[in-house]
Amino acid sequence: MANQLPSWLHPLPDAEAMRAIDKWAIEGRGVPGLDLMERAGAGVARALERLAPDGPVTVVCGKGNNGGDGLVVARLLRESGRPVTVVCLAPPEEFAGDARTNLERLPGETPVRLSGDQWSSAAEQAPLAGAASANAVFAAAVLVDAVLGTGFQGEPRGVVAEAIDAINASAAQVISIDVPSGVDASSGVVRGAAVHATLTVSFHAAKPGLWINPGKTHAGELQTIDIGIPRGAPSDASIGLIEPGVLEQLPRRDAPSTKFTSGHVLIAGGSRGLTGAPRMAAEASMRAGAGYVTACVPASLQSVLASAGTPELMTRGLSDDDGALSEDAVGEVLEASARGGALALGPGLGRHQGSFAFARALAAKAELPMVLDADGLNAHAGRLAVLRARGAASVLTPHAGELGRLLELDSSEIERERLHHVRAAAEQSGAIVLLKGDDTLIAKPDGTVAVSPGGSPALATAGTGDVLSGVIAALLAQGLDAFTAAAAGVTLHAEAGREAARRLGAAEGVIATDVIAALPAARARAKRVRARGIRAARPRAAVGEHRGEAGDD
Repeated sequence: MANQLPSWLHPLPDAEAMRAIDKWAIEGRGVPGLDLMERAGAGVARALERLAPDGPVTVVCGKGNNGGDGLVVARLLRESGRPVTVVCLAPPEEFAGDARTNLERLPGETPVRLSGDQWSSAAEQAPLAGAASANAVFAAAVLVDAVLGTGFQGEPRGVVAEAIDAINASAAQVISIDVPSGVDASSGVVRGAAVHATLTVSFHAAKPGLWINPGKTHAGELQTIDIGIPRGAPSDASIGLIEPGVLEQLPRRDAPSTKFTSGHVLIAGGSRGLTGAPRMAAEASMRAGAGYVTACVPASLQSVLASAGTPELMTRGLSDDDGALSEDAVGEVLEASARGGALALGPGLGRHQGSFAFARALAAKAELPMVLDADGLNAHAGRLAVLRARGAASVLTPHAGELGRLLELDSSEIERERLHHVRAAAEQSGAIVLLKGDDTLIAKPDGTVAVSPGGSPALATAGTGDVLSGVIAALLAQGLDAFTAAAAGVTLHAEAGREAARRLGAAEGVIATDVIAALPAARARAKRVRARGIRAARPRAAVGEHRGEAGDD
C-alpha cells in the first residue's frame, strides 16, 4: 500500500495507479470508457486549436487507447473544417475496443500508412525512408503524437520507432497525448527514440515521467485536463509534485523567540582554496532563519573565514594538516554540537584522505540532524550503508556525479534512471536523499518521492549547492523533519534563484551570493502569494531550454 502523501505534495500517479483509477471509474462508478476517451480527445483538440489555430494537422495513431484518443481528435477537427491526415501504424483491422469504435466514427478520408500510402489488408508497411508521400504527410502545422500511452515501457522498435523519428524530424509543432511516445510515464526513463513535444496534454493528473528527467525534457509545456473521472478516485501515488504550500511549513519567529530557539547550525568543512563554500553555507543558514551559526574550519584558515564572512558568523578553528581537516578534529566538532541544532558536513572539505576520515568519523558520531554534501558525500563513496547506523536524521544532497560515486555507478547511468537510483540510495542509507537537478528528487527510504517543479535556471552556477545545504541545515535546526526540511529548502532555494534573477534582470549573471541575499525576499514573496490565495504557477520551459535547479559545484 502506498504511503499517504503530505498535503503539500500533489500526487503524480504512475501507470499502475492510473490503470486502477480508470478501472474504478469504469467498473466502480459506471463511467463508459468511450466517454472518457471522447472527453480526452476533445480536450486535446481544444489545446491544439489554442496552440495553432490554422493549418493542416497530422494525427499519428498507435492501435491502443492512446491511438483511440488521437482518432477522437482527428474526428473533432475534421468536423470543425480543419484539414486532418490520419496515420495508423497498424492495419485498421487490428484496432479493438474503444479505439476501433472511434476509427469507425472517423469521417472523411481513410487513414494512411506511415509511408503515406493507403492501407490494404494484404500489404505490408512500406519503409518510410525516401517516400515522397510520407514527406507530404508530415508537412503539417501540427503533429499529434497518439502512438504510445502511459503503459509503455522499454524501447520503441520497428514502425513505432520510425514514426517517432519522423515526428522529431518534422518542423511542425507537436502535441503528445498523455505522454510523449517513448517516455516511460512512471519514471521518465527514455530507452530509445522518444518524441520531443511542444506540448503534452495529460489526463486527470500529470504522470511522474512528465516531471522527471529525461522525460521532462521531452514533454515541453505541460497541461493537465479533467476527463470526467468522478471525485473520490483511489490515490495510491508514492510520488508527488512539491506545491508552493510547503513553505507554510517554514518555522516563524514570534515575540518570545531567541537566537537559541531559532536554531544553531554547525558548518563543518573548508580547506585550502575552498573557503568560500563553508562561508556561503553559513550565510545561507542565517538568511534561512537560523539563530546563530558556527563555521568549524581548519585552524590555519580560520582568519580567512572570520575576516571575509559576515560579522555575525562565528568560527571555530579545528586541527588541520596543511589546510585540510583531519580526523583529530572530530572531537572538537562534537564538543561544539553539545548545544544542539543541526550539522552541515562537507562544504569545501576537499578530497584529502585525512578530510575523508574526518567526514566519515563525524557523520558516524554526531548526534545532530545532518546535511551531507559535496566532499562529505565523496568521503562515503561506496559506503552508503554505514549511514544507516546514525541515530539522527540525515539529508544527502548529491548531484548526479556524487550519487554515482556513492552507488559506484557512472553519472550517465544515474541521469538515465534518476528515480530508480535516488530511491536505491535512500533505501541503502536510511537517509533522505536529494538528487539535484531541474527536477530535484527527494526520496525517503520507504520509496516516497517529492519532485521539485524546478524552473529556476539562475541556480545553474557554482556555489548554489552550498547555499542549499545551508538552507536545509537551518530548517533542520529549527525543528522540521528531514523530508519536509529538504522539500521546503529546495522550494525556497528555487524561489530565491528566481528572485535574484528578477532583481538583476536575467538568470545569466546571478551568482550564489545573490541567491543568499534573495532568501528573505523570496520567503516574503511566497507569503504574499499565499495571503492573496493565489496558487503559484508551476514553471515549465520550452523544449531544449536548460533549466538548472542547483549547480554542480
